[in-house]
Order: sequence, then structure tokens, then C-alpha cells
Amino acid sequence: MNRFAGLRLLAPYLRPYRGRVALALLSLLVAAGTVLAFGACLRALIDRGFAQGRPDVLNYALASLLAVAVVLAIASGARYYLVSWLGERVVGTLRRDLFAHVVRLGPAWFEIKRSGDVMSRISSDAQLIEQVIGSSASVALRNALMCLGGIVMLVVTNPKLALWVLAVVPVVVAPIVLFGRKVRTLSREAQARVADMVSEGGETLDAVRTVQAFAQEDSAGARFARATERAFDAAVARIGRRAIMTTLVIFIVFAAVGFLLWMGGHDVISGRISAGDLSAFVFYAVLVASSGGAISETIGDLQRASGAAERLAELRAEQPVIREPAQPKALPQPARGALAFENLSFRYPTRPDSLALAHLNLRIAPGETIAIVGPSGAGKTTVFNLLMRFYDPEQGAIRLDGVDVRDLRLSDLRRSLAIVPQEPVLFTASVAENIRYGRPDASAEEVREAARAASALDFIEALPQGFETDLGTRGVRLSGGQRQRIAVARALLCDPAVLLLDEATSALDAESELAVQQALDRIMHRKTTLVIAHRLATVQKADRIVVLEAGEVVDVGSHAELVRRGGLYARLAQLQFNISAAAE
Repeated sequence: MNRFAGLRLLAPYLRPYRGRVALALLSLLVAAGTVLAFGACLRALIDRGFAQGRPDVLNYALASLLAVAVVLAIASGARYYLVSWLGERVVGTLRRDLFAHVVRLGPAWFEIKRSGDVMSRISSDAQLIEQVIGSSASVALRNALMCLGGIVMLVVTNPKLALWVLAVVPVVVAPIVLFGRKVRTLSREAQARVADMVSEGGETLDAVRTVQAFAQEDSAGARFARATERAFDAAVARIGRRAIMTTLVIFIVFAAVGFLLWMGGHDVISGRISAGDLSAFVFYAVLVASSGGAISETIGDLQRASGAAERLAELRAEQPVIREPAQPKALPQPARGALAFENLSFRYPTRPDSLALAHLNLRIAPGETIAIVGPSGAGKTTVFNLLMRFYDPEQGAIRLDGVDVRDLRLSDLRRSLAIVPQEPVLFTASVAENIRYGRPDASAEEVREAARAASALDFIEALPQGFETDLGTRGVRLSGGQRQRIAVARALLCDPAVLLLDEATSALDAESELAVQQALDRIMHRKTTLVIAHRLATVQKADRIVVLEAGEVVDVGSHAELVRRGGLYARLAQLQFNISAAAE
């Protein structure tokens, strides 16, 4: 049925476990069959045991009931274990695949998507699917089998009364069909509102220091409360529709059972059927009724999970803008670090009317240090973004050692580069794991040497567990300067062909800046280095300074040459470096 179409997402994940699925189905069939056998045991117990007063038949019936109970217990336990295992395994694999897919989508995709929404889909939506595989689906199938089996046994026990049962079935199905589609739509809406709530809360907690610094706790709480209320309202709408559906189905089913009992009672009084037949018929009628009610409940769960699966399928269907080349080329080994920016033009997807770079041309020799300066929005960081292939230019090309970066495997390209960002990103892990992040196979001694080169060794050894000290979320247990030095050590450990420094020393005090700058100086003369910087000390040491304005190169030269010429760099030097615009 179309309303369960979203659950097709699960088929590839269940296929490798066909054996367990078959065992689960077998256990389910055995359990359903043993429940149906209770009716026959009940009939024999009443007609041949009680009515005829035969203790031997009574003993046999009791033994049969116990045997059926043992089989039912074992089959039910096996079914529960197997379907629960399948649910956990499938959802674990699904989450793994979705996360691996999402982290490859690139920054352009995350400009228009909230990370909280993505994680809500991977966690909450996937949890609904786990409930379906591990519970709802097997419950629905078990109850469907017992309902069908019960109807068959009703026909065998008393065809006349069974016809009345069959007449009720369309009346039971009607509200499921009528309300089911709306329940599914409302389920998707409810999940979307939950995702919004998670995004709102996550964004606030990530910036909790800023929230508190501006005394906006009440405002943040109010925004989260509004998101919570929207999620609540959407959930209530879904619950209301599902409650109406469940109420109608259960009332119709049990009203029909009461009517059948009334008719059967008259047949027993008139002698047309035995008390055992009526007892068995009542058992099967109650079984059919309870199974029908359970099915109406689980169909709501299945529809909700189908909506969640559709949201996950949408996530999986997203394609990365940056694609791996069909026939990747190899870089010369060892990589020299020669760079060429050829007629480069680019617009950010979220700002299509504004050129971030316009016809940029620049050649950088191996081992050369280039400082990129310019006012905010000039395109400095965009150069780094394009070089690392977070985006592709709409015109022109970037070549590394003569090879277009679009022809390189992303892993090969990015292993040739290392970046120290202005705001270093650290993970909830130890100091050693954070330094080793770009090169997981590095030895403990190599990690230590990278820390020493970044002037980080002294403060690391002073930490409670040294290199094994956990840094907490985003490295919150370190100062800004300490986090920056960990980021520098991480880049140095990668030993890249091209080093990218985005205000790498901006968060350091004067003493730490000098130490880190000396460490960078030792490696920069051996590596091609691109530096986004405003500080005079960094810029003056560059072989060349590239001045950007509005995405265009407006001047290139040494510090002294550019100051002597006047123009934009001279103005920046006067404003940002606090020095005279006159050449020295």
C-alpha cells in the first residue's frame, strides 16, 4: 500500500539477514498456530471433559494445554529475540550509512540544512524504524495471522456466525483506510517539528557562553519553549486522529463480538450448538476482535515509521555537489606544492547574485609563502575553500603540481593540504587523539614532536593526564591560545605539501604567538604556505603579498613595495597594522 511505501528503504538492510528473518517468521507462525490451538483444547475440555464427566479426557486436555503453552512460550521468546536483534542491527547499519553519506555532502549542503535536523532524522526517525522492525511489524503480522486463523476457525466451528464476523470486517477496515493517510501525513509533520526543536536546542547549547554573556537565557528558553509547543501541537494532531481511528475500530469490533455472543447464546439454548462449540467460538471471536484492535494500533505505528523512513530516504537521496572524478589522476610523488589559480570565478550557492571571486589568476612556486590580505568579504577564505574543494569554481581551474584538483581523489588532495583555522575545532577526545586527527597512524613520539614544534608541549604535560587528558566538548577545558596550538600541532603532524594558515596565531598572547610563529617559520620555508593574516609580523615575512578586493587581485608584491605604491594595501597597513603608510 502506498502509505507504507517509505518502508521499502529497509529491504536492502534486511536482505543480508534473510536466515534470521525466516527464523523469526517461523517462530511467529508457530506462536500464532499454538494460540489458535487453544480453542480446540478448550472445546475438548468443555464438551468431553466437563459435559461427559470423564477425568481421563480432562487430564489429556490439561496436558495438551500445557504442551501448547510451552511451545507458545518458546516460540514467542525466539520471535522477540530475533526481531529485536534485527531491529537493532538494521537501524545501526542504517544510521552508520546515513551519517557516512551526510559527512560527504560538503559545506554547500550544510549552508541550507540545519545539523540538528539531520541528527534528529538519524536518531529519532531511525528509532521509529527500530520500533517497527523490533516490535510493531511482528506484532502486526502475528495479529494478522491470528485474525485470519481465527476467522478460519470460526467458519469451521459455526459457519452461520462466521458469516456475521466476515460482514463486520469491511466496517473495521474502513476507518483504518480513511484515517490512515492523514495519520501518516501528521506523523511526518510531527517528526519535522521535533527536528526543529532539536536544532533550536542544539544551536543554543553550542553557543551557551554567548547566550549567557549577553544575558539571553530567558530569550533562548522562550524560543525553545515555542519550538517545543509546535512539536507538541503537531504530536497532538497526530494523536487525535489516531485516537479516533482506534476508538472506532475497537468499538466496532467488540460490539460485533457482543452481538455474536447474543446470537450464539440463543443457538446453545435451542440445542443447535454445544457449549464447547460456543466456548471455542467465543475464544476465536475474542481473538479476532483483540487482533483486529491490535492491528489498528500497529498500523498507526507502521504509518508513523513510514513517514520517518521517507525522511531518511530523502536524506539518503541527497547527492554531494562535489563528486569524485570518474578516472582520478595521481599527484607526483613526493608532492612539491606548486599551485596555479587560473581565471578563477565563483559564487556561493546561497549568494548567487554576488561574485566571491572574479577572474583570479595566481601562480605559487613550491616552498613559496604567500600572504593574502584584504578587507572582510574580499574572498580570502574563499580561496582556501576552493583549494580544498569544499566548492568547485564556476569558471577556471586550480592546479596542484600541474594537476587540476577536480581530477584528484578528494582524499589525495586533502592529504596534501593542512589547515590551521582561525577558530580551531577540537573534538571530545584526548589531546593525543586531537593532534593525531589528520594522521591516525602517527606514533606517540611523532605526536610529541608535533606538540613541541607548536610550543604546546609544556602546557600539555602540565594537564592532569598529559596527552591522555580528555579535552571535553569542543576543547572547552583549554584556553583559546591552547586550542590554537593543538590545531597547529595537528597541521604540523600531517606534514603537508601545502600549509594553509587562516589567522593561525590570532588567539595567542604575545609570548605564545612568538613561539608558534617560530615553529611555523621552521616548517614554512620547506612548505608552500598560504597565509590569511592581518598581523604585520606574519605578512612581512611572506615572499609575496596578494591583495584582494571584491574577489579580485588588485595588487601583488612585498610589504615594502605595496606600502610604497599606496592604494588599498597601504590603507590596510595604516588601519590594521597601525604603522605609517610611507615606505620605510
